[in-house]
Amino acid sequence: MADEAETHPDSFNVVVVAQGGRLTYEALLFAASLRRMSPGFSGRLLIAEPQPGKLWPKDPRISDHAAREALQALGAEIVPFESRHFGAAYPQGNKIEMLKALPEGAPFVFFDTDTLITGDLVSVPFDFERPSASLRREGTWPQPALYGPGYGTLWKSLYDKFGLDFDSSLDPSQPDEYWKRYLYFNAGYFFYRCPRQFGARFEDYALAIRDTPPPELCAQELYPWLDQIALPLVIHALGGGRDSLPPGLLDGSVSCHYRHFPLLYARESDHVIEVLEEVAAPNRLKKVLKAHEPIKRMVYQGRGAKVRALFDRDHLPRREQVIRNRIKSNGFWMR
Repeated sequence: MADEAETHPDSFNVVVVAQGGRLTYEALLFAASLRRMSPGFSGRLLIAEPQPGKLWPKDPRISDHAAREALQALGAEIVPFESRHFGAAYPQGNKIEMLKALPEGAPFVFFDTDTLITGDLVSVPFDFERPSASLRREGTWPQPALYGPGYGTLWKSLYDKFGLDFDSSLDPSQPDEYWKRYLYFNAGYFFYRCPRQFGARFEDYALAIRDTPPPELCAQELYPWLDQIALPLVIHALGGGRDSLPPGLLDGSVSCHYRHFPLLYARESDHVIEVLEEVAAPNRLKKVLKAHEPIKRMVYQGRGAKVRALFDRDHLPRREQVIRNRIKSNGFWMR
């Protein structure tokens, strides 16, 4: 299905992964925000859907038929894909395995479903020859032990494993052994000129790290970070990097990776809240979205406003865990 139509040379496809449960309703909000905020988008909106198989104890497909119909009414195309390596044991692997089901040779931008499009996506000057990914991240991996090895040794062991040049990946403006010196992304979005080329490299690297990690990584946790460990290696190998996009657009004025609705209301701008509540307002979508309890309570029943009142957006706590704890202590946390 995904190969039937050609993509116009000046356009690109947008893809998210959706399955039964939370991701269904996040994908619906994503699609509604894309259509509302980027009406000039001429590419295809693809909803990659894992199919039942031995790696899924339960059927992972979108089970809410009204939600499926609502997605299709927004012009989304459901693209099935098979899970051969990850499945329920590591659902983050969906974003790796779905790439082989997308149109070959068609530029794409992947987004996590817990994202809103808040500006004109067409205005973003993507260089699909130089892939990149989200820099809205924390230093979650690796976690060097007290007596080593340090960041440099750990990351270099991976570049050496795949025959990549380590030194050219470094940010020389950052000090040695500070995590930002080393290429590291959040996998909330990424893009390239061909999903199958990107996916083949992504799958090869992720499986090699999982199955035969360098000995330097023996004390490092690979889960749930495996996709984010492999991603910078893929991007570097394909000629991309941290500077492929101007700052302030994705994860800025054009998109918002909110992750959880309580966090969205706690820390995002008034504009993001306005976009969320505007695209969720039409009755045809409201009837579907109310099936998801966090959206029902946060958006439609006013709990989000109560969360928002707990924080000053100009003086937010620096650590996300502090924000989470304050929301939880007031009884408003949902996921």
